[in-house]
Amino acid sequence: MSYCNYCHQLPSTDLNRIYHDQQYGFLIENDDELFGRLILEINQAGLSWATILKKEENFRKAFDHFSIAKIADYTQDKVDELMQDAGIIRNKLKINAVIHNAQKVKEIQLQHGSFLEWLKLNHPKNKEEWVRLFKKNFKFVGGEILNEFFMSIGFLPGAHTKDCLIYVKQQEINPTWLKH
Repeated sequence: MSYCNYCHQLPSTDLNRIYHDQQYGFLIENDDELFGRLILEINQAGLSWATILKKEENFRKAFDHFSIAKIADYTQDKVDELMQDAGIIRNKLKINAVIHNAQKVKEIQLQHGSFLEWLKLNHPKNKEEWVRLFKKNFKFVGGEILNEFFMSIGFLPGAHTKDCLIYVKQQEINPTWLKH
């Protein structure tokens, strides 16, 4: 069963349904929110997406509303604090990867103006090309994490099946340069 079919069987108030209908496959233009999606995808590794959706607000609070500038400056004290936060995934490798990745995104922003602009400059790529590029710069970014990240922001096709009502909305809303 596709994610689209699964979500369409859920009540409209279900977190998976809301995410599917309103966010999945749509471009995120704000760098902090874009990085926030990467944080969520990294933390989903080995867990269900429903678990992450339930904890999204906790992640947002714990990681300073996904502020790249703030996360890039986290100290060991902040890592220790995050490791005690039961509202998020307390995995030191993932937390350290988020901090490292924020530092890399900050460098990218200085060089290219924004994280999104850097992604646009590298678009289009297939999954394998994105994985190679990201592994040069970031941590905890395997093929499945990046596949979901790039599908979730519209850079890779496959977020919605063509018979999904949201597919049409996604095609209408996402900019033409993002079309596949």
